[in-house]
Amino acid sequence: MSGNPASSSEQNNNSYETKASLRMSEKKCSWASYMTNSPTLIVMIGLPARGKTYVSKKLTRYLNWIGVPTKVFNLGVYRRQAVKSYKSYDFFRHDNEEAMKIRKQCALVALKDVKAYLTEESGQIAVFDATNTTRERRDLILNFAEENSFKVFFVESVCDDPDVIAANILGSFFHQGDKRGPAISREQSPGLHPEQDRLLPHEYPRPPRTIYLCGMERASSTSWEDWGDSGLSVRGKQFAQALRKFLEEQEIADLKVWTSQLKRTIQTAESLGVTYEQWKILNEIDAGVCEEMTYAEIQEQYPDEFALRDEEKYLYRYPGGESYQDLVQRLEPVIMELERQGNVLVISHQAVMRCLLAYFLDKGADELPYLRCPLHTIFKLTPVAYGCKVETIKLNVEAVNTHRDKPTNNFPKSQTPVRMRRNSFTPLSSSNTIRRPRNYSVGSRPLQPLSPLRALDTQEGADQPKTQVSIPAETSRAAHRLPSPAPPTSPS
Repeated sequence: MSGNPASSSEQNNNSYETKASLRMSEKKCSWASYMTNSPTLIVMIGLPARGKTYVSKKLTRYLNWIGVPTKVFNLGVYRRQAVKSYKSYDFFRHDNEEAMKIRKQCALVALKDVKAYLTEESGQIAVFDATNTTRERRDLILNFAEENSFKVFFVESVCDDPDVIAANILGSFFHQGDKRGPAISREQSPGLHPEQDRLLPHEYPRPPRTIYLCGMERASSTSWEDWGDSGLSVRGKQFAQALRKFLEEQEIADLKVWTSQLKRTIQTAESLGVTYEQWKILNEIDAGVCEEMTYAEIQEQYPDEFALRDEEKYLYRYPGGESYQDLVQRLEPVIMELERQGNVLVISHQAVMRCLLAYFLDKGADELPYLRCPLHTIFKLTPVAYGCKVETIKLNVEAVNTHRDKPTNNFPKSQTPVRMRRNSFTPLSSSNTIRRPRNYSVGSRPLQPLSPLRALDTQEGADQPKTQVSIPAETSRAAHRLPSPAPPTSPS
């Protein structure tokens, strides 16, 4: 007996719709996985002296600070390693074939290091800092990203202000290792295209500014962290008066004063006799059930918690309190505002100062919780082209030493637990707080929370190429020979 044609057709339609739905679902899952799990390659674009390196370093410093492992790969570093000096601007001419070969080889070596960082060293974001002005170079990068399943997007830095470009050139000449002269004028090099009149890399000039950080001793502060909300100690009041005298001597123009909402910072600001702003997010780290306890008391009453904190201080969250990771997230608006302001004095607390210092000094999560921030000491931060200059000023007022050195690592030097930013979850404080490792947020536990991986923090000398560029001596010499005259284009 033959089946019903209408029923068979309906079954076929349902089967087709089911398969199509599965394919669509599979495609969505694949796309979602690609967008959330794939490493990211940020590619800078722009003519020299337009601020690409400034943007790259600033972005990388910020992303590392919030817990996203990021590294800059500056093509100029690779180029300078391959060719120690440039005899003339002809090395950058588009029609200098030998020089073009060297520059392309440097780009390939840099991309090889990018791949190693994102696939072998647990990096999440790589910033490829170069001019990348030709379609050929951008196609090369796109193909590289596609082959390795990297997300990629381009960021163009544009600047057409002659004064800014000139200042960038001068700043670059004193910062970089290129031996090309501080500036190139059309009179000195008649072959230059007008668009290349004053080219070389980087910093956006802005009026000099200074950020001051300080913390003070609270009443009954003897041997524990800078917790609690008591007022100033006798020595804390002495520091407040010494701070006022220091500021009057410095005659700092348009100084803004920020405090937390805790008593000791407000009392200090009141002693200065100036207008000030209170920021709740500048309050000290919340120690939860351990608030007002000494380290010895914590070790005695909460031995498991004490051990967990020593194991990974950056990620550890106090029962009913915060972790340094939470504190960094809380302080993001402060960093954003400090980047926009002129001269600012931040009167705050030790854990807060550690987080702010770590941002400006480009310190990773391993170092951040152990930065030395003594009370009654002023940290003077002066942002410069690609970083920050720091000075410590002591006002000769004694204070309790609350610093605790980093314990012996549980991991080899080249390894550290996975650090990824996750949504913050702070359990309510109670007498029967659940004892559990707070190395992750509830609901977002990693598959292997303590599996040893390569260090994610930026190491000293990170700007140095991992792979050496090998250029034959004859090729290097040929790259400096004058090619036949032709209108040059922007370096790629």
